[in-house]
Amino acid sequence: MKFGVLKDIKADEYRVIATPAEVAMIARTGAEVWVQKDAGKGAGFSDEAYAAEGAKIVDTMEEIYANCDFVAKVKELEEREFDLIRENQIIFTCIHPAAHPAEVDALLAHKAVSFAAEDSHRYGSPNCEAAGKIGAMMGLNSLLSCNGGKGKFVNGFGGAPGVHALVIGAGTVGRACVGVLQQLGARVTVMDVNIGVLRMIGQQFHESVDTMISNHYNLTKILPTVDVVYNCVRWPKDAKEFMIDRKMVASMEKGSVIVDISNDYGAIETFHETTHSHPTYVEEGVVHYCVSNIPAACGQSTSIAYAASVLPHFLSIIKNGVAAACAKDGFLRRSMVTYKGYLTHEETSAIQDKPWIQPEVILGIKDQELDPAPAATVSKSTNFVKL
Repeated sequence: MKFGVLKDIKADEYRVIATPAEVAMIARTGAEVWVQKDAGKGAGFSDEAYAAEGAKIVDTMEEIYANCDFVAKVKELEEREFDLIRENQIIFTCIHPAAHPAEVDALLAHKAVSFAAEDSHRYGSPNCEAAGKIGAMMGLNSLLSCNGGKGKFVNGFGGAPGVHALVIGAGTVGRACVGVLQQLGARVTVMDVNIGVLRMIGQQFHESVDTMISNHYNLTKILPTVDVVYNCVRWPKDAKEFMIDRKMVASMEKGSVIVDISNDYGAIETFHETTHSHPTYVEEGVVHYCVSNIPAACGQSTSIAYAASVLPHFLSIIKNGVAAACAKDGFLRRSMVTYKGYLTHEETSAIQDKPWIQPEVILGIKDQELDPAPAATVSKSTNFVKL
């Protein structure tokens, strides 16, 4: 098998899906590893470092797609990559398929075997941890007067109070965000819809943070009192109303900050995606930081953590094949998006009204003993493919 490491082409993306350490492990399986030139440059890994571990360095992504059986990268496929996909090619990357119909259509049309990396993590993605931690710092930076914020310092000065931060969503992202804010001395309020999760948050931080149930009433009451809001909620793609609407944003004090770490359209009415080169904009007097690939700001650290977390999936697929690897790991199985022209991702079926088939059915493993995994989202679809 030829395994290809692509250089990510998303604007201001510095991460790489495999460092020289992972290349060394993949090469030990007997697979041939191809790495696109400068794939690791943004994260501090030279072509020479990859070559020293047995990788073949090639100039272009076209060479990777044309020759490799298994192709991996960090971020979503872009339109210029669509026609490079080959039939039966295994593709592993962040896809966010429900929100990217054109990407899904390309994967289906080219009959690729694709996996959405974001759904494959048993213990939460290192990218989520990184987004929460780095996002916490970006919000505090956006509060500075020189960046358009109201000019408050995180833990205050003698006679001047510090920052009051609101973190909405207490999953992997939210907990990581709270950890940084709390250690830096901010006053933190955490909101979630699950009271059990809020109890755990209170215990984790020794009752030094405030907790509230997340609902429209509580959000409306608290937003005018906080300095910075961090959205860490995976918002349903089919939601009919905003979590925070424009009127609620306008109720915040001028120079306050919203950091939309989750980056889901529909959660915050004033949201639109930004980049590291142009990270903020102002709506209703509130600074918005809405960078879609926050973890890229710490390209080396995030690449090391992320690559290590996905390596077991790579090794399992290479050694066992797709079907057996999916039987052994439910989280890999649930992350399958397409299989040789069939949609295998339930949320995408529900949101895009496309027929789907369960991965275990199309792979012919439904009667085997399968490693269990919870559903990746709450979206359900009974729009099944008729075989």
